[in-house]
Amino acid sequence: MHITLTGNLGSGKSTIAKIMQEKYGLEIYSTGKIQRELAEERGLTVLEMNKLMQQDHSFDNIIDEKVRQLSIESKKELFFDSRLAWHFAENAFKVFLSVSIDEASRRVFNDNKRGEVESYSSLEDAKLNLIERARTEDARYRELYGIDYFNLNNYDLVLDSTFTKPEVLAEIIINEKKRFEEGKGARFLLSPARLLKDKAGNTRDNDEVFETEAVITPGAEDFEIVSGRDSIEKAAREGYEFVSVKCL
Repeated sequence: MHITLTGNLGSGKSTIAKIMQEKYGLEIYSTGKIQRELAEERGLTVLEMNKLMQQDHSFDNIIDEKVRQLSIESKKELFFDSRLAWHFAENAFKVFLSVSIDEASRRVFNDNKRGEVESYSSLEDAKLNLIERARTEDARYRELYGIDYFNLNNYDLVLDSTFTKPEVLAEIIINEKKRFEEGKGARFLLSPARLLKDKAGNTRDNDEVFETEAVITPGAEDFEIVSGRDSIEKAAREGYEFVSVKCL
């Protein structure tokens, strides 16, 4: 199976892709880079480019058809760092990388590699921009494809990157893909600290998962616990980086 990686803005998708290439030898196909290059060529911000793509669907068609074609024709296992590869790629393990909006804002605000097309005057400016970009992209995907990008039940693995090192996340993706290929089903692996609104993450710094029957639901800005808070609190006390939960 191929691997498709999508997720929240600022969740670390490009970093994970680099690790997948360098450590695991996977061939990478990235559309985020292409989109940023398209914006730079036109002197636009990424948000402005998203709005242009809402009006001119030829950009989307170029990217989408390439993903579909590669997934069918490639004899190698590919890693797609792409917003919509999960929808177009054939025979793929679909991963959504999740991150809290506050951590995503901090990352993009401090990332000087993003250039002038993604520069912000403050953390709050970065946060508002990310929220607007996500809203714009969601509206475009619904209009073009009739899909709900942020319905996490579309994916085989939802993985929280808020507090965990990218190297650990990459290893989890590889291991969870093997688990999925064995027929063990989709999983939501989230940080108990994030679910409990803590400011700091947990301490094990590895891929251990605390299995729970807890249920969560997407809230206005982050997840809310519906049931199973006691088990999530227990995982946090014991230093687990991840709890396995169900999502409404």
